[in-house]
Amino acid sequence: MKIVITAATKAEWMPASLSIKPLYIKEGSHMNVIFHESGVGMLATAVSLTRLVIAYQPDLIIQVGIAGTFDQQLKLGKVICVDKEALADMGVEENNTWKDIFELNLEEKNDAPFKKGKIPNPYLKKYNLLGLSEVDAVTINEISTNRDRIQQIIKKYEPTIESMEGAALHYVCREIGVPFIQIRSISNYVGDRNKNNWKIKEAITQLNKTILKYVDKLNKTILHNEE
Repeated sequence: MKIVITAATKAEWMPASLSIKPLYIKEGSHMNVIFHESGVGMLATAVSLTRLVIAYQPDLIIQVGIAGTFDQQLKLGKVICVDKEALADMGVEENNTWKDIFELNLEEKNDAPFKKGKIPNPYLKKYNLLGLSEVDAVTINEISTNRDRIQQIIKKYEPTIESMEGAALHYVCREIGVPFIQIRSISNYVGDRNKNNWKIKEAITQLNKTILKYVDKLNKTILHNEE
């Protein structure tokens, strides 16, 4: 089984890769894991993932990374996985109202890979092996800081987190037909730009502990299915 662990930056998966590579990078192994740096944002991620899928033909893509949360009750450092993704900055703002591509009739809400205007992950039941909390997310090119804009996003999409790459993963993998899972660790609250309040180091630590647990669980699941 060919597994890809991808993130926008190497720093988000580097600690786990040091332990995983010696075990699961061997040629001929029943599970081969490679690490991939997609670059920051939807454009870089969509292009690099498409190239990767064509060249490597993986059986599972695991996107990992840190994320901001809209939920003030969610503890920083908590690790979750994403169910549905929405595009939160593709559209137009008119008269203090945000209209997305569906309201502009540029796209139908249920045209593949969309379902009710979002991009769900149909593989969660099979690949959420650790029973992580499943949340909805938005992907946005401009990190949200404006309070009015944040409230627009919350009202329209009801997301728990935001990232800059998640929707690209969901879109590419659904269009090409590659199983995937998106795992994120909460580093900050959306809108708070005081980085003294952020927990990036702690979020990456918890994320990488989860990556190690996930790969171990996946390995055991594969071995069990082969028996």
